[in-house]
This record gives sequence, structure tokens and C-alpha cells, in this order.
Amino acid sequence: MAGGIYLIQDDDRLLEMMEQPYDSEEQLQDLLVTYPNLIAGDQIDRATARKWLLISREVSVPSDEETAVQWSLDHLFIDQNAVPTLVDVRRTPNAALRQQVLGQSIDYAANAVVYWPIDSIIAFFEANCRDRGRDPEQIFEDFLGADANEDRFWQKVKTNLQAGKIRLVFVAEEISAEMRRVVEFLNEQMDPVEVFALEIKQYVSEDGLRTLVPRIIGQTAEAQQKKSSATRERRRWDESSFFAELKARLGAEEAQMAKEIYRWAKNQEPEVQINWGTGDIYGGFAVQLLQKGRKSYQLFTVDIAGRMEISADNYGSQPPFNAEQNWLELRSKLSSIGLSLPIEPGERRSPSLALFTLQDESALKQVMETFDWITNEIKKA
Repeated sequence: MAGGIYLIQDDDRLLEMMEQPYDSEEQLQDLLVTYPNLIAGDQIDRATARKWLLISREVSVPSDEETAVQWSLDHLFIDQNAVPTLVDVRRTPNAALRQQVLGQSIDYAANAVVYWPIDSIIAFFEANCRDRGRDPEQIFEDFLGADANEDRFWQKVKTNLQAGKIRLVFVAEEISAEMRRVVEFLNEQMDPVEVFALEIKQYVSEDGLRTLVPRIIGQTAEAQQKKSSATRERRRWDESSFFAELKARLGAEEAQMAKEIYRWAKNQEPEVQINWGTGDIYGGFAVQLLQKGRKSYQLFTVDIAGRMEISADNYGSQPPFNAEQNWLELRSKLSSIGLSLPIEPGERRSPSLALFTLQDESALKQVMETFDWITNEIKKA
């Protein structure tokens, strides 16, 4: 049933605005592109409102690696925590259409998790920016800030996809009671997937003033409790769980490369210490060189996303690499294995190396020989 809302003007006049249907589904889709905040990120997460980075509109989703059959997702957004958010828009879903929308969106999610390489998502984003006459780097900086690590963000998107950590949002101008029950049930049962319906009602005054009122549906107390509990319980890794999970996520080859690096560190004990971290995004192990009477030296980390990472300012702030000539030599050594240090030793940067780039045995051997050289140089300082 159509309703109204009322605005009190500066002259105390009451302005009545009546609910009005959208002219078309296309109009509702355009509004989401122009005003992403309509996705009501403050209702999805009341503690930290979700912000939205539009990846693209009309995103193709393959049904397997080889077939030409594809679905087209209405919108793909990503929030500031790198969670892919799949949005399906239907102006007025009736009973038959409701079943189609729910089934199709779950198909989108299932196939996106398996068949969406991160390079494709980045390509969608960059193409969308070009089509809108915008600079991708500027949009990304506006979204996460000038200090954000873009490579790390995209790697986190990849990890979330592989872990099935995604969000489904069904958008309509009116959500029926039947649709609400289904969405609430799915959101309570599906973990880590979040499922919401988004009702966006339009109200128009006689003189053409428009107001849009979004309302998130599906965020029950039970669903919030389940998923906030899962968020609080950060996974602590150990040797057995880490390599089993890495193999499941990235395959046997990348897990084996990580194992070789881990064995190199184990062979350096007791001078080298291995510390296990927590978390499903960046958790993994850190390798530290212990020094008598001095602070331990973190050599590198290997995380669950399949990356080896170093801290540039960690190396540049301690002997021997805080000396210019030694820093230049370190830069040259690390550059040869794919880790690019900044020119100045004090600059904060965390260069990373994807394990899949070490498939050649000689490349992996060169990495370990480089860290042999680094440890020897540190010991001599």
C-alpha cells in the first residue's frame, strides 16, 4: 500500500511526499551506480558502516572454466574490508520471480567463488572507471585513503572469494513478507556468506522533490550474533592447519613452495624463530633472526593468501642496511627475486612476492640463497 512521509519546511509548512513507483528497473539500477550509499552500509554494520567501491555494472559470471554460457550480475561492489558484494535488482519481484532471483543469485555466488580470477575483477573495475572518465587510482585513493596498499587490498578480495566470504543483496522497491522470511533464513544459516534484501522506496512531492528511503532486511539478532562471534574468533595457525588450508585454497604447488621456505627457516633454528599469527586474511608465519643483546630482526612473513612479504622500514632502520651502500646492495639482491624496495631506507612499504611466481625450482632456490646472504650480513654487523 502506498504511504507518505512529511517534511517540515523552514516556514513551518508541512510538505507531503507520497510513495511512487520507479519508472523502470533501469532507473533503480542507475540510482545505485550514482549513489552507492543507498545500499545502506550503516544498517548492514552499525558499528562500522560499510563503504562501497563499484567494480562494475552488468558483470559476467561464467558457469565453468570452458563454457561460453554466462550469467550477468547487475552490480558488483566491494566494501572497505574487501568483501565482494553481489547486487541483484528487481523492481517488483512477484512469487515466481522471487524464486528465480534467489536461485540465480546463489548461482552467481557459487560460480563467482570458483571461476572469478582476481585479474578479471581488477579489469572490470578499470574498464568501468574508463567508461565513466575516472582515474582508477584516484577512485581507489578516495575509497581507502592515500596510504592504502592497493595490491594488498586486491589480494584480500581474492582471499575472501576463495574463503566464500561474500555478500548477496537483493534490491527491490518493495520486499514482500515471503521474501523477507527467506532472506532472514538464509542469512541465519549461511556462514560466512551474508544475505540481505534491500528495499528502496521512492517518495515524490507535488513539485517534484524526491526522497529515497533504503531499508535493509535480513539482519536478525540471531544472524548478527552468529557472524559477530565468528568475526571475534580469529583463527590461530600452526604448521599443520596452515599448510592444509593453503593447499585447499591455492593448490598443492603453492603449498609446497611455502613448505620449502618454512623448512629453510626451521633449518636456521635456534638462531631463527618462527612465530604463528592469527586471522583468515593475513595470518601465517613470521620468521625472525634472534640477536643477543639486540632487538630481533624480522626477515619476512608468509601469509595464508600465498605471499611472502617484508617490511622495508624494518630493514632500513637497523644495521647493517641503514647504511646507504648496504641498502643499495640489499635493494639489488631483493629486486632479483621480485621484491622491490624503495630508494630511501626509511620509507614505509611492505613489498610482497606471490608464491606462484616461484614455480621454477631455481627461482625458489634464489629466494632462499638471498635470505642466507641477508642473515649472514646481519650477523656480521
